[in-house]
Amino acid sequence: MQISRIDRDLGRFRDIVRGKIKENLRKYISHGEMVGRQGKDLVSIPVPSIDVPHFKFGAKEQGGVGMGEGEDGQPVDAGEEGDGQGEAGDAAGDHILEVEVTLEELAALMGEELELPRIEPRGRRSVESYRDKYSGISNVGPPGLRHFKRTYREALKRQLVTGTYDERDPVIIPIKRDMRFKSWTRTEEPASNAVVLYMMDVSGSMGDEQKEIVRIEAFWIDTWLRSQYKNLEFHFIIHDAVAREVDRHTFFHTRESGGTKISSAYRLCAELLEENYPVAEWNVYPFHFSDGDNWGGGDTDICLDLLQNQLLPRVNQFCYGQVTSTYGSGQFKRDLDGRFEDEEAMVTSQIDGKSDIPDSIKDFLSKGR
Repeated sequence: MQISRIDRDLGRFRDIVRGKIKENLRKYISHGEMVGRQGKDLVSIPVPSIDVPHFKFGAKEQGGVGMGEGEDGQPVDAGEEGDGQGEAGDAAGDHILEVEVTLEELAALMGEELELPRIEPRGRRSVESYRDKYSGISNVGPPGLRHFKRTYREALKRQLVTGTYDERDPVIIPIKRDMRFKSWTRTEEPASNAVVLYMMDVSGSMGDEQKEIVRIEAFWIDTWLRSQYKNLEFHFIIHDAVAREVDRHTFFHTRESGGTKISSAYRLCAELLEENYPVAEWNVYPFHFSDGDNWGGGDTDICLDLLQNQLLPRVNQFCYGQVTSTYGSGQFKRDLDGRFEDEEAMVTSQIDGKSDIPDSIKDFLSKGR
């Protein structure tokens, strides 16, 4: 009984914490507090202190409200009112509570907050695998799944109730109705493979603020896609006038300068897909982030042709995020919208600042492709 009460209280506390996180989730998404708090499978989240109502007993024999002499309806003396001024005290103030949340729980919260549908992989890649999880207790089952402790407990309870338990000879003999067995539930797990290719303009017009926006948004995109796919691979491509593949850390911290030739990134992306990811076996998600400037020597036309003929036929969805900068013209998004207005596999999003990150994520992931 005591264990059941503890489990119930713990579940209630978790629900409260979950509500606090969800209440502030857009703030977390926009400002990136959690990006630097990520472990292997957990994220540490700061939430406001949570006060659980409880009774507090005073010192003995001191009396209190409802005790001692007094007439019905007599007001309690609350003491003299103060003016609210005085010296600073030494008592503790409000505290921030650090709670750990799994990335899976975090993805679920984001899905609820942004109303994201589950992704439906394409073609053969939509095959699901199944996993049996032993999560319950049943009165029937095969001998190999007998739960010894639960069976012993049931037998002990029965003997205590019927008066057949002898403390001097504490022998517990289960009968058929005492038997308890482990039961399982079958859950579907995505067995599909997916590859995410992040591309970013690192020319002189993309500053630290723009790169930080990309870093935060990529964290949340990763979190959602990991909850949808069992096998997930990543590639990172940076480009100015020339594109190259780098590791994750370099991708988010490179300082470059010079002009922009977006076609170099798209061509490298197409080569990686052609060499490593057959269309029939992989779900493909390229994400490109830029401030919208591109070289004026006809490179935009080359980009549009690469998208039309090599990239869009291979991908689940191509996502272009335009991050506003002081020096960016924003023209590239207009070119994409004009050419691919009716193309479902092309999604563009305007990101003027960190506060736009949640809406941009929703732009990219709301189609469930």
